[in-house]
Amino acid sequence: MTANTAPVADARTLGLAHYAARGVLEHVLARHGITFQQQIVLRAAVTAVTPQTPDDLVTQVQGSLKTDPADIRTVLDELLARHLLAADGTHLRPTDAGRQLLTSVGADTAPVTARIWGGIPAEDLAAAGRVLALVTERANTELAALTA
Repeated sequence: MTANTAPVADARTLGLAHYAARGVLEHVLARHGITFQQQIVLRAAVTAVTPQTPDDLVTQVQGSLKTDPADIRTVLDELLARHLLAADGTHLRPTDAGRQLLTSVGADTAPVTARIWGGIPAEDLAAAGRVLALVTERANTELAALTA
């Protein structure tokens, strides 16, 4: 695709890119028996600097996925039932099995990610990153106004 024939970035092209990439990820996640939402919640727990309470994880994931807190709590229960998270007092900690699952998913997605993103010039990635950050900021502002 040349610069003259490239589509202009808009909500549709953003959505198409998102769903295409998410489709690839969900295919890999299904092989590991985990859903997209479970992976997002588990990753939030694994990457947290300090142990998180269920409320902390719900708030963090809701900020990313813009989904109902009750749905996130259901996902927490699923991860606890599968022993991918464990209760430690008032906090939830990822288990070794949870960490290993994310490592395996990462290993399976790495070559696909490299093929999808490989060869895109750094300046294009930087420009896209700036635009997507601005769109995210503006959409979050609009959503906050709609839900206030």
